Amino acid sequence: MVPVEIAKDLFFIQRGYLNANHFVWRGERPVLIDTGYKADFPETVRKFQALDVDPATVGMIVNTHTHCDHIGGNRRIQEASGCEIAMHRIGKHFIDHRDDWSTWWRFYGQKAEFFNCTRALEDGDLLDIGPHRFQVHYTPGHAADGIVLYCPKSRILISSDTLWEQDMAVMTLAVEGSRALFDMADSIEKISGLEVDIVYPGHGPSFTDFGDAVERCRRRIDRFLAEPEAVGADVMKKIMIYTLLMHRQVLADRFFDLIRSAPWFDMTAERYFADDRYGVFQRFFGELKERGLILETDGVLTTPVQP
Repeated sequence: MVPVEIAKDLFFIQRGYLNANHFVWRGERPVLIDTGYKADFPETVRKFQALDVDPATVGMIVNTHTHCDHIGGNRRIQEASGCEIAMHRIGKHFIDHRDDWSTWWRFYGQKAEFFNCTRALEDGDLLDIGPHRFQVHYTPGHAADGIVLYCPKSRILISSDTLWEQDMAVMTLAVEGSRALFDMADSIEKISGLEVDIVYPGHGPSFTDFGDAVERCRRRIDRFLAEPEAVGADVMKKIMIYTLLMHRQVLADRFFDLIRSAPWFDMTAERYFADDRYGVFQRFFGELKERGLILETDGVLTTPVQP
């Protein structure tokens, strides 16, 4: 995707499903918002360099939360540049205490590295990205440390994984707790009162139908509250695809063992489904194959979903 200048010298870089979208303020000491997945770091660097931004000159990284697809480049960029890294104080606590469970890394079997978080953000803080002043809004639900960034002057919302246009980010109640859906509902209500002209989400393209996206998210939360199994089904399908993206390709006869090698599968199956573990796997694996989201060629699995 070609970077889009959304404000003076502030660029939006859209990535695929494996990596979070990036934002780059191009200045003497550049500012980055979210740094993608660790394994894709070379491609992330190429995208920054296309904007004439050298990671060794970065002055600050801002993370919208600590999930692996948002912090994957942090350590290497910080080692090269000595930059500040800012995130919500809860995320800072996870990083400071090397908590790879609350960050989801160990739960989902993801690759990530700890780093030095130098600045704790609070709800209501003002954050300067170059000359652009953003408000920090704390939005837990998807992640305990989730934030969005809002610029009242330009009416831009960097919504991260709190608000997508058509879908909703995966809800991991096994880590976030049973109140996570209620937290998510409160976060959506909180941001719904902002005056927004355009939204730049954590995944997918920008969009302008802010009100419609809010309503779709409300309906999704209501459905998840009414049908808990739907939460489990969403986790199963999204994380199977995400696992394939992480590994690029997997032998078909090894995929079930790979899926079960991280805690998420058994814990999700136990929480939401009565079937045996292999039966649960076959149900959602079969659905994804039928929809063409998992492809099998000569005994090798891949996904057409863009990384």
